[in-house]
Amino acid sequence: MHGWILLDKPLGLGSTQGVSAVKRALREGGYPKVKVGHGGTLDPLATGVLPIALGEATKLAGRMLDSDKVYDFTIRFGVETDTLDAEGKGIAESDARPTLAQLEAVLPRFTGPIEQVPPAYSALKVDGERAYDLARAGETVVLKSRAVTIYGLEVVPSPDGCHPGERRDPFATPPAASAETMTPMDPGFRRDDGVEGAGASTGLAGAPLHEITLRAHVSKGTYIRSLARDIARTLGTVGHVTYLRRIKAGPFTLDRAISLDSLADAAKERRLEDICLPLRAGLDDIPALSLTPDQAGLLRQGRVLVGIAKDEGLYFALLGDTPVALVEAETGSIRVVRGFNL
Repeated sequence: MHGWILLDKPLGLGSTQGVSAVKRALREGGYPKVKVGHGGTLDPLATGVLPIALGEATKLAGRMLDSDKVYDFTIRFGVETDTLDAEGKGIAESDARPTLAQLEAVLPRFTGPIEQVPPAYSALKVDGERAYDLARAGETVVLKSRAVTIYGLEVVPSPDGCHPGERRDPFATPPAASAETMTPMDPGFRRDDGVEGAGASTGLAGAPLHEITLRAHVSKGTYIRSLARDIARTLGTVGHVTYLRRIKAGPFTLDRAISLDSLADAAKERRLEDICLPLRAGLDDIPALSLTPDQAGLLRQGRVLVGIAKDEGLYFALLGDTPVALVEAETGSIRVVRGFNL
Protein backbone atom coordinates (compact mmCIF):
# COMPACT_ATOMS: atom_id res chain seq x y z
CA MET A 1 0.00 0.00 0.00
CA HIS A 2 2.33 2.71 -1.28
CA GLY A 3 0.22 5.33 -3.01
CA TRP A 4 -2.68 7.72 -2.67
CA ILE A 5 -6.27 7.55 -1.54
CA LEU A 6 -8.21 10.61 -2.68
CA LEU A 7 -11.00 11.63 -0.35
CA ASP A 8 -13.85 13.88 -1.35
CA LYS A 9 -13.74 15.53 2.05
CA PRO A 10 -17.18 16.27 3.47
CA LEU A 11 -18.21 19.45 5.26
CA GLY A 12 -17.08 19.61 8.88
CA LEU A 13 -14.25 17.08 8.63
CA GLY A 14 -10.68 18.26 9.35
CA SER A 15 -7.69 17.09 7.31
CA THR A 16 -6.23 15.16 10.26
CA GLN A 17 -9.60 13.46 10.69
CA GLY A 18 -9.36 12.41 7.06
CA VAL A 19 -5.99 10.80 7.83
CA SER A 20 -7.55 9.06 10.84
CA ALA A 21 -10.36 7.71 8.65
CA VAL A 22 -7.85 6.12 6.27
CA LYS A 23 -5.84 4.64 9.16
CA ARG A 24 -9.05 3.19 10.56
CA ALA A 25 -9.94 1.71 7.17
CA LEU A 26 -6.52 0.06 6.94
CA ARG A 27 -6.95 -1.45 10.42
CA GLU A 28 -10.48 -2.68 9.76
CA GLY A 29 -9.38 -4.21 6.47
CA GLY A 30 -6.51 -6.04 8.14
CA TYR A 31 -3.84 -4.33 6.04
CA PRO A 32 -0.20 -3.99 7.17
CA LYS A 33 0.53 -0.83 9.12
CA VAL A 34 2.01 1.97 6.98
CA LYS A 35 2.68 5.66 7.36
CA VAL A 36 -0.28 7.86 6.46
CA GLY A 37 -0.32 11.62 5.89
CA HIS A 38 -2.30 14.24 3.99
CA GLY A 39 -1.08 16.29 1.06
CA GLY A 40 -2.49 19.68 1.98
CA THR A 41 -4.73 21.05 4.72
CA LEU A 42 -8.37 21.66 3.83
CA ASP A 43 -10.51 23.69 6.25
CA PRO A 44 -13.40 21.84 7.98
CA LEU A 45 -15.85 24.22 6.28
CA ALA A 46 -14.42 23.32 2.86
CA THR A 47 -15.12 20.20 0.81
CA GLY A 48 -13.35 18.47 -2.04
CA VAL A 49 -10.07 16.82 -2.97
CA LEU A 50 -7.96 15.73 0.00
CA PRO A 51 -5.00 13.55 -1.08
CA ILE A 52 -4.03 10.99 1.57
CA ALA A 53 -0.54 9.53 1.13
CA LEU A 54 0.26 5.96 2.16
CA GLY A 55 3.66 4.37 2.73
CA GLU A 56 6.43 5.73 0.49
CA ALA A 57 4.03 8.26 -0.99
CA THR A 58 4.26 10.19 2.29
CA LYS A 59 7.70 11.29 1.09
CA LEU A 60 5.88 13.32 -1.57
CA ALA A 61 3.39 14.95 0.82
CA GLY A 62 5.60 18.02 1.17
CA ARG A 63 5.71 18.45 -2.57
CA MET A 64 1.94 18.22 -2.67
CA LEU A 65 1.74 21.05 -0.14
CA ASP A 66 3.72 23.21 -2.57
CA SER A 67 1.50 22.41 -5.56
CA ASP A 68 -1.11 24.74 -7.02
CA LYS A 69 -4.80 24.24 -6.28
CA VAL A 70 -8.16 24.99 -7.91
CA TYR A 71 -11.18 26.05 -5.83
CA ASP A 72 -14.81 26.95 -6.45
CA PHE A 73 -16.10 29.45 -3.89
CA THR A 74 -19.14 31.63 -3.32
CA ILE A 75 -18.94 35.19 -2.01
CA ARG A 76 -22.05 36.55 -0.29
CA PHE A 77 -22.03 40.32 -0.35
CA GLY A 78 -23.28 42.60 2.42
CA VAL A 79 -21.64 41.13 5.53
CA GLU A 80 -18.00 40.55 6.46
CA THR A 81 -17.39 38.10 9.31
CA ASP A 82 -14.42 37.81 11.64
CA THR A 83 -13.53 34.40 10.17
CA LEU A 84 -14.33 35.55 6.61
CA ASP A 85 -16.71 32.61 6.23
CA ALA A 86 -20.21 31.61 7.30
CA GLU A 87 -19.02 30.28 10.67
CA GLY A 88 -17.99 33.68 12.03
CA LYS A 89 -19.88 36.63 13.44
CA GLY A 90 -20.57 39.76 11.43
CA ILE A 91 -18.12 42.60 11.95
CA ALA A 92 -19.03 44.89 9.01
CA GLU A 93 -22.11 45.43 6.87
CA SER A 94 -22.88 47.24 3.64
CA ASP A 95 -26.02 47.82 1.60
CA ALA A 96 -23.97 48.12 -1.58
CA ARG A 97 -24.26 45.30 -4.10
CA PRO A 98 -22.04 45.06 -7.17
CA THR A 99 -23.24 44.20 -10.65
CA LEU A 100 -21.83 41.35 -12.69
CA ALA A 101 -20.18 43.86 -15.00
CA GLN A 102 -18.48 45.59 -12.07
CA LEU A 103 -17.27 42.29 -10.65
CA GLU A 104 -15.86 41.08 -13.96
CA ALA A 105 -14.10 44.42 -14.35
CA VAL A 106 -12.11 43.97 -11.11
CA LEU A 107 -11.17 40.30 -11.52
CA PRO A 108 -8.06 41.12 -13.60
CA ARG A 109 -6.71 43.06 -10.59
CA PHE A 110 -6.66 39.77 -8.68
CA THR A 111 -5.05 37.72 -11.44
CA GLY A 112 -1.31 37.15 -11.52
CA PRO A 113 1.12 37.93 -8.67
CA ILE A 114 -0.70 39.70 -5.84
CA GLU A 115 -0.21 40.53 -2.16
CA GLN A 116 -2.77 39.36 0.37
CA VAL A 117 -3.14 39.46 4.15
CA PRO A 118 -4.09 36.02 5.55
CA PRO A 119 -7.20 35.73 7.74
CA ALA A 120 -6.78 36.24 11.47
CA TYR A 121 -8.45 32.85 11.85
CA SER A 122 -5.70 30.80 10.20
CA ALA A 123 -3.10 28.25 11.26
CA LEU A 124 -0.21 30.68 10.77
CA LYS A 125 1.91 31.26 13.84
CA VAL A 126 2.38 34.59 15.62
CA ASP A 127 5.14 34.53 18.25
CA GLY A 128 4.83 30.77 18.43
CA GLU A 129 1.04 30.73 18.79
CA ARG A 130 -1.54 29.78 16.18
CA ALA A 131 -3.29 32.87 14.86
CA TYR A 132 -6.74 31.31 15.29
CA ASP A 133 -6.02 30.54 18.95
CA LEU A 134 -5.13 34.17 19.58
CA ALA A 135 -8.18 35.40 17.65
CA ARG A 136 -10.50 33.12 19.58
CA ALA A 137 -9.02 34.42 22.82
CA GLY A 138 -10.08 37.91 21.79
CA GLU A 139 -6.63 39.20 20.92
CA THR A 140 -6.04 41.45 17.93
CA VAL A 141 -4.13 39.48 15.30
CA VAL A 142 -2.11 41.37 12.72
CA LEU A 143 -0.56 39.20 10.01
CA LYS A 144 1.91 40.35 7.39
CA SER A 145 0.91 40.38 3.76
CA ARG A 146 2.34 37.64 1.58
CA ALA A 147 3.00 37.23 -2.12
CA VAL A 148 0.83 34.65 -3.89
CA THR A 149 -0.13 34.00 -7.50
CA ILE A 150 -3.63 33.69 -8.94
CA TYR A 151 -3.23 31.85 -12.24
CA GLY A 152 -6.89 32.09 -13.19
CA LEU A 153 -10.11 33.60 -11.83
CA GLU A 154 -13.50 33.32 -13.49
CA VAL A 155 -17.24 33.33 -12.82
CA VAL A 156 -18.91 29.91 -12.80
CA PRO A 157 -22.47 28.69 -12.13
CA SER A 158 -23.28 28.60 -8.43
CA PRO A 159 -23.33 25.26 -6.53
CA ASP A 160 -27.10 24.83 -7.03
CA GLY A 161 -26.77 25.31 -10.78
CA CYS A 162 -28.12 28.87 -10.90
CA HIS A 163 -26.51 31.55 -13.01
CA PRO A 164 -24.91 34.77 -11.71
CA GLY A 165 -27.53 37.11 -10.29
CA GLU A 166 -30.33 34.54 -10.37
CA ARG A 167 -30.53 33.76 -6.65
CA ARG A 168 -31.66 36.36 -4.17
CA ASP A 169 -30.09 36.85 -0.76
CA PRO A 170 -32.38 34.88 1.61
CA PHE A 171 -31.72 37.46 4.33
CA ALA A 172 -32.46 40.47 2.15
CA THR A 173 -35.77 42.37 2.13
CA PRO A 174 -37.94 40.87 -0.62
CA PRO A 175 -38.11 43.07 -3.71
CA ALA A 176 -41.23 45.15 -4.18
CA ALA A 177 -41.82 43.82 -7.69
CA SER A 178 -44.39 41.04 -8.01
CA ALA A 179 -44.82 38.37 -10.64
CA GLU A 180 -47.32 40.64 -12.33
CA THR A 181 -45.12 43.73 -12.38
CA MET A 182 -41.76 42.12 -13.26
CA THR A 183 -40.54 42.42 -16.83
CA PRO A 184 -38.80 39.71 -18.87
CA MET A 185 -35.49 41.46 -18.22
CA ASP A 186 -35.81 41.27 -14.42
CA PRO A 187 -33.66 38.68 -12.59
CA GLY A 188 -35.86 35.76 -11.53
CA PHE A 189 -38.61 36.56 -14.08
CA ARG A 190 -40.48 33.45 -15.21
CA ARG A 191 -43.29 33.42 -17.76
CA ASP A 192 -46.34 31.26 -17.25
CA ASP A 193 -45.01 28.86 -19.88
CA GLY A 194 -41.96 28.21 -17.67
CA VAL A 195 -39.44 30.05 -19.84
CA GLU A 196 -37.13 32.19 -17.75
CA GLY A 197 -36.40 35.77 -18.66
CA ALA A 198 -33.00 36.97 -19.79
CA GLY A 199 -32.23 38.36 -16.35
CA ALA A 200 -32.57 34.96 -14.71
CA SER A 201 -30.81 32.85 -17.33
CA THR A 202 -27.79 35.03 -17.96
CA GLY A 203 -27.32 37.16 -14.85
CA LEU A 204 -27.67 40.66 -16.33
CA ALA A 205 -24.53 42.74 -16.21
CA GLY A 206 -26.49 45.54 -14.55
CA ALA A 207 -28.44 43.49 -12.00
CA PRO A 208 -27.28 43.67 -8.36
CA LEU A 209 -25.51 40.54 -7.13
CA HIS A 210 -26.20 39.24 -3.66
CA GLU A 211 -23.66 36.45 -4.16
CA ILE A 212 -21.41 35.09 -6.88
CA THR A 213 -19.48 31.85 -7.42
CA LEU A 214 -15.95 31.99 -8.79
CA ARG A 215 -13.29 29.45 -9.75
CA ALA A 216 -9.72 30.27 -8.73
CA HIS A 217 -6.51 28.52 -9.80
CA VAL A 218 -4.00 29.55 -7.15
CA SER A 219 -0.46 29.02 -5.91
CA LYS A 220 0.45 27.55 -2.54
CA GLY A 221 -0.21 29.80 0.43
CA THR A 222 -3.27 31.47 -1.10
CA TYR A 223 -6.21 32.04 1.23
CA ILE A 224 -9.52 31.98 -0.63
CA ARG A 225 -11.26 33.71 2.28
CA SER A 226 -8.83 36.63 1.98
CA LEU A 227 -9.33 36.71 -1.78
CA ALA A 228 -13.11 36.94 -1.30
CA ARG A 229 -12.71 39.69 1.31
CA ASP A 230 -10.47 41.75 -0.95
CA ILE A 231 -12.69 41.35 -4.02
CA ALA A 232 -15.73 42.54 -2.05
CA ARG A 233 -13.87 45.53 -0.61
CA THR A 234 -12.58 46.53 -4.03
CA LEU A 235 -16.19 46.52 -5.23
CA GLY A 236 -17.12 49.01 -2.51
CA THR A 237 -18.87 46.53 -0.26
CA VAL A 238 -18.03 43.66 2.11
CA GLY A 239 -18.53 39.92 1.89
CA HIS A 240 -17.68 36.47 3.17
CA VAL A 241 -17.33 32.93 1.81
CA THR A 242 -20.40 30.70 2.09
CA TYR A 243 -19.19 27.80 -0.07
CA LEU A 244 -15.67 26.46 -0.69
CA ARG A 245 -14.80 23.34 -2.66
CA ARG A 246 -11.36 22.21 -3.78
CA ILE A 247 -11.70 20.61 -7.20
CA LYS A 248 -7.99 20.08 -7.91
CA ALA A 249 -4.85 19.64 -5.80
CA GLY A 250 -1.64 19.27 -7.77
CA PRO A 251 -2.30 16.47 -10.30
CA PHE A 252 -5.34 15.17 -8.40
CA THR A 253 -8.94 15.99 -9.36
CA LEU A 254 -12.39 15.10 -8.05
CA ASP A 255 -12.76 12.43 -10.75
CA ARG A 256 -10.98 9.82 -8.62
CA ALA A 257 -12.01 11.09 -5.18
CA ILE A 258 -14.23 8.89 -3.00
CA SER A 259 -16.60 9.49 -0.11
CA LEU A 260 -16.01 8.31 3.45
CA ASP A 261 -18.78 5.74 2.97
CA SER A 262 -17.02 4.33 -0.09
CA LEU A 263 -13.78 4.19 1.90
CA ALA A 264 -15.49 2.27 4.70
CA ASP A 265 -17.12 -0.15 2.24
CA ALA A 266 -13.79 -0.81 0.51
CA ALA A 267 -12.18 -1.57 3.88
CA LYS A 268 -14.92 -4.03 4.85
CA GLU A 269 -14.57 -5.79 1.51
CA ARG A 270 -10.74 -5.75 1.70
CA ARG A 271 -10.33 -3.96 -1.60
CA LEU A 272 -8.56 -0.78 -0.57
CA GLU A 273 -5.87 -1.59 -3.14
CA ASP A 274 -8.54 -1.05 -5.81
CA ILE A 275 -9.07 2.56 -4.76
CA CYS A 276 -5.42 3.31 -3.93
CA LEU A 277 -3.73 5.18 -6.75
CA PRO A 278 -0.08 4.28 -7.43
CA LEU A 279 2.73 6.35 -5.97
CA ARG A 280 3.54 7.75 -9.40
CA ALA A 281 0.04 9.29 -9.62
CA GLY A 282 1.38 12.09 -7.43
CA LEU A 283 4.06 12.75 -10.04
CA ASP A 284 1.95 12.66 -13.19
CA ASP A 285 3.12 16.16 -14.06
CA ILE A 286 6.77 15.03 -14.07
CA PRO A 287 8.41 13.14 -16.98
CA ALA A 288 9.61 9.59 -16.37
CA LEU A 289 13.27 8.57 -16.59
CA SER A 290 14.00 4.90 -17.33
CA LEU A 291 17.03 3.44 -15.58
CA THR A 292 19.30 0.47 -16.09
CA PRO A 293 19.77 -1.85 -13.09
CA ASP A 294 23.25 -0.38 -12.52
CA GLN A 295 21.93 3.20 -12.58
CA ALA A 296 19.11 2.28 -10.22
CA GLY A 297 21.61 0.70 -7.83
CA LEU A 298 23.76 3.84 -7.78
CA LEU A 299 20.78 6.11 -7.12
CA ARG A 300 19.61 3.87 -4.30
CA GLN A 301 23.01 4.40 -2.71
CA GLY A 302 22.56 8.15 -3.01
CA ARG A 303 25.18 8.42 -5.75
CA VAL A 304 25.10 11.00 -8.56
CA LEU A 305 24.75 9.78 -12.14
CA VAL A 306 26.96 11.63 -14.59
CA GLY A 307 27.06 11.83 -18.35
CA ILE A 308 23.27 11.70 -18.80
CA ALA A 309 22.01 14.32 -21.23
CA LYS A 310 18.62 15.49 -20.00
CA ASP A 311 16.93 18.87 -19.89
CA GLU A 312 17.26 20.42 -16.46
CA GLY A 313 14.40 19.76 -14.08
CA LEU A 314 12.69 17.04 -12.06
CA TYR A 315 12.21 13.45 -13.28
CA PHE A 316 10.52 10.34 -11.92
CA ALA A 317 13.20 7.64 -12.10
CA LEU A 318 11.97 4.09 -12.70
CA LEU A 319 13.49 0.65 -13.03
CA GLY A 320 10.91 -1.01 -15.21
CA ASP A 321 7.67 -0.23 -13.39
CA THR A 322 9.30 0.15 -9.98
CA PRO A 323 9.72 3.71 -8.64
CA VAL A 324 13.33 4.38 -7.62
CA ALA A 325 13.53 8.10 -6.86
CA LEU A 326 12.42 11.60 -7.61
CA VAL A 327 15.56 13.06 -9.21
CA GLU A 328 16.81 16.36 -10.57
CA ALA A 329 18.80 16.74 -13.77
CA GLU A 330 21.34 19.53 -13.98
CA THR A 331 24.41 20.08 -16.19
CA GLY A 332 24.66 16.49 -17.36
CA SER A 333 24.16 14.86 -13.96
CA ILE A 334 21.28 13.24 -12.09
CA ARG A 335 20.97 13.52 -8.32
CA VAL A 336 18.38 12.12 -5.92
CA VAL A 337 15.81 14.50 -4.47
CA ARG A 338 13.75 11.81 -2.74
CA GLY A 339 14.45 8.10 -2.81
CA PHE A 340 11.84 5.34 -2.49
CA ASN A 341 12.41 2.08 -0.62
CA LEU A 342 10.54 -0.21 -3.02
